[in-house]
Amino acid sequence: MISKHAALIYTMVITSAADQEMTDAELQTIGDVVRHLPAFRGFDEQTLPVVAAECAEMLGEEDGLETVLNQVHAALPESLRETAYALAVDVAAADLHAAQEELRILEMLRYHLEIDRLTAAAIERGARARYSVG
Repeated sequence: MISKHAALIYTMVITSAADQEMTDAELQTIGDVVRHLPAFRGFDEQTLPVVAAECAEMLGEEDGLETVLNQVHAALPESLRETAYALAVDVAAADLHAAQEELRILEMLRYHLEIDRLTAAAIERGARARYSVG
């Protein structure tokens, strides 16, 4: 089983990789999150590229996305599931455009993380406010 830190990173990686392009803004968001959020206390940020590569490798396997989503669900305590969804939404919003593929991943994450629609809408609205350019 993966760690809770890896699970949080996996949610961001699958969101970023959903449209087959990981933008600089998305990668910067992932790095900033890992460096600054309390959920990553105790995580060695130097291992971020290794954890991200493990996720990418898993995605390349047959049924890889489903495997990643199941591992994320198993690794995250209920108290971090909304956090994981919020991080994924922030990554989707980082380049100021959420592609259809990213929206589909967010939908799958909502289902696997058991995030209700009202909570998801609040998280998404918060991200829209944070990433608005006016």
